[in-house]
Amino acid sequence: MRILLIEDETAIANFIAEGLKEEGFAVDMAGNGKTGLHMALDNLEEYDLILLDWMLPGMSGIEICRAIRKENQTVPVIFLTAKDTVDDVVFGLETGANDYLRKPFAFEELLARIRVLLRNSTGAQHIFRYADIEMNLDTHRVTKGGAPVELTRKEFALLELLLRHKGKACRRTRIIEKVWDIHFDHDNSVIDVYINALRKKLDSPGSLSFIQTIRGVGYRVNDDA
Repeated sequence: MRILLIEDETAIANFIAEGLKEEGFAVDMAGNGKTGLHMALDNLEEYDLILLDWMLPGMSGIEICRAIRKENQTVPVIFLTAKDTVDDVVFGLETGANDYLRKPFAFEELLARIRVLLRNSTGAQHIFRYADIEMNLDTHRVTKGGAPVELTRKEFALLELLLRHKGKACRRTRIIEKVWDIHFDHDNSVIDVYINALRKKLDSPGSLSFIQTIRGVGYRVNDDA
C-alpha cells in the first residue's frame, strides 16, 4: 500500500518513512506544503493514506487537507503536529482529517492508527486466505498449511497486493508503484524476481502456481480458492 508523507522536518520524515518501509509500505515524501498538495492531487487514486504535518512552509496542513477533501472524501488523512489543545484537535478533525497524532509520538502508535484507518475507511481486510495460504497483516505473518513462511518485506507487500486484488489483473506498473518507492519508467524485471520467490515459497508441489502470469499485462491470483 502507498502512503504520502508531507513533513518538513527531515529527521522526523526519514524516521517515519524508514519505519513504514520496514512494514512493507511504499512511501512518497514531500518537504513543503505546495509540493505535498501537488503530489496529493496528482495521485489521489494511488495513495491509500496521507500523513500530513500541520505547520508546513509554503502552505499549511489545514489548507492542504481542505483542498484534498474537495477532490476526495475517502482517502484517510492523519495530522501529525505539535499542536495539542482540544480546540486544535477539534479544528483539525472538522477540517477533514480522520485522525490526529501529537508530536512526539511512538512509531508503534502511528502504525496502529494507520492500520485501523486503512481497515475501517476502505473496508480492507487484515486477514487474507487462498487455499492453504493465510496472511495476517496485523501480526505480519504468513502461513501455508499452518506452517510459518518467512517472507522479505517486499515479498510480503507483493503478496498482500496480489491477494487484496484476488481475481483481478495487477498491472506491472501498478505493482511497481504500490510495492516499490518509485514511479517506474524503465526496467521493471525486479517484479519477476520477487514473483518467482513467492512461487518457490508458496506453491504446492505438482500443482500449477497460484500466481498466474498475464503476458504483456502483469499477474493475477485466481479467485477460485
